[in-house]
Amino acid sequence: MNNFFSVLRNSYKTPEVRQKILFTLLIFLIFRFFAHVPVSGVNVAQLKNLFSSNQFFGLLDIFSGGTLANFSIMALGLNPFINASIILQLLTMVFPKLEELSKEGEAGQRKINQYTRYLTIPLAVLQAFGMYALLRSQNIITTLPLLPLLAFIATMVAGTMLLVWMGELITEKGVGNGISILIFAGIVGRLPSMLGQTASTTTAQNGINLLIFLALGLAVIVSIIVINEATRQITVFYARRVRGNRMTGGQQTHLPLRLNQAGVIPIIFAVSIVLLPSLMANFFQALKNPFFSNIGQTLTLWFNPNGYAYNVTYFLLVVVFTFFYTAVVFNPGKISEEIQKAGGFIPGVRPGKPTATYLSYIMTRITLVGALFLGIIAIFPSIARAATGLQNLLLGGTGILIVVQVVLETFKAIEANLVMRNYEGFLSQ
Repeated sequence: MNNFFSVLRNSYKTPEVRQKILFTLLIFLIFRFFAHVPVSGVNVAQLKNLFSSNQFFGLLDIFSGGTLANFSIMALGLNPFINASIILQLLTMVFPKLEELSKEGEAGQRKINQYTRYLTIPLAVLQAFGMYALLRSQNIITTLPLLPLLAFIATMVAGTMLLVWMGELITEKGVGNGISILIFAGIVGRLPSMLGQTASTTTAQNGINLLIFLALGLAVIVSIIVINEATRQITVFYARRVRGNRMTGGQQTHLPLRLNQAGVIPIIFAVSIVLLPSLMANFFQALKNPFFSNIGQTLTLWFNPNGYAYNVTYFLLVVVFTFFYTAVVFNPGKISEEIQKAGGFIPGVRPGKPTATYLSYIMTRITLVGALFLGIIAIFPSIARAATGLQNLLLGGTGILIVVQVVLETFKAIEANLVMRNYEGFLSQ
């Protein structure tokens, strides 16, 4: 705790870091302002009643930061961009040209980010039209002529692209990952109304269950911090070398492998995918064709947020995306090559390919533990609702995980900025 306050104090004293933090807070304020600018032609009061009575829509609203219940111009949130990122990363494994581009460092990553933005636009158009069809089926919005419909879709697409741009600005000129920080801001912004709704429906028995839920939430927060900070230390020795009149090397260090190497990204990816069947179900049920209407009813039955199919699918998606994203960000071959070039070796393991195989084996084992943990955290809301009977507390393990990890990652980013500027006395605080 002392370290936390000392970092905040030192950040305020460092002009560059203070400027980054203030810029991030400014983007927060702009985001919250646009989150309350509604799209014209929508009955907001009726929309809020729908969201308060439907768990699926409530969960969807949490990850949009309350912009969906208000039906602001940012109602689609970052879902189109996240889906575009998933598609591009999957295509990178299929098309050699994209794979080569991903290995070209910062220039290649900028090109992939540009392709992701291009793909976000058609995905946002499709989701905006699906949202219009859903609202029309619920009599929340009237049938629009062609030009007003195009304006409706263009407004929602522009809101999503504005949100993407704001996230990239935070990444470039602020602190931390901009996309994750905006999702964090959305979840935190939704907390007051969610807790108020829970408090208004709390009875004596529910009060006891609420305390149980809060105790479980505290345990989840502690476990998230422990897992997030847990590492497997791989011992690396460096041989002695004579360079000129000096002898270098001959020291022992450790290569830290994080238990949760993928961070919060698998949860965000999995949420974007697992909500698609429910969105399709609402779209199909709005159609007058009996065949599609039956498909929509079946999807609604199977992918109810409290149902087994939904939670099992969610759990498996989190596990799969954890392994997938870890494979993207962790390259055993490259790490093995760098260790070998520096004259290092792992005791009992030959340099080169055997080292890469060994690191891959270790990473697979610890990633399994991290993936199972993330999967359990993801379905924690259903477990908690079944145990306590509180149906209004939609923010469970997923939201807590995003909030805690974004706070930890942002805190580390501030520390890194301070260390880079050689702040005197920082490390001794």
